[in-house]
Amino acid sequence: MPEGLYYHKEFAWARVEDGKIRIGITDYAQKQLREIVYVELPSVGDTTTQNDPFGTVESVKAVSDLVAPISGTIEEVNEELESKP
Repeated sequence: MPEGLYYHKEFAWARVEDGKIRIGITDYAQKQLREIVYVELPSVGDTTTQNDPFGTVESVKAVSDLVAPISGTIEEVNEELESKP
């Protein structure tokens, strides 16, 4: 298991980087979804509430909510996921 990651029960992780929190989904979740075809993410400035959905991930197998592992305000979004989920 990588150091410095905090895991959430809904297959998300959080890591502190330079005073900010980076979040993502676990390798396990990615493997279960298999081929991811679309990701819907919040916009910069949106807020998240811990344990609430904040986006979706769609695969050839299923559509799943992305659940926030922590509350906060979105400061940056990985825009590459729109073209290369």
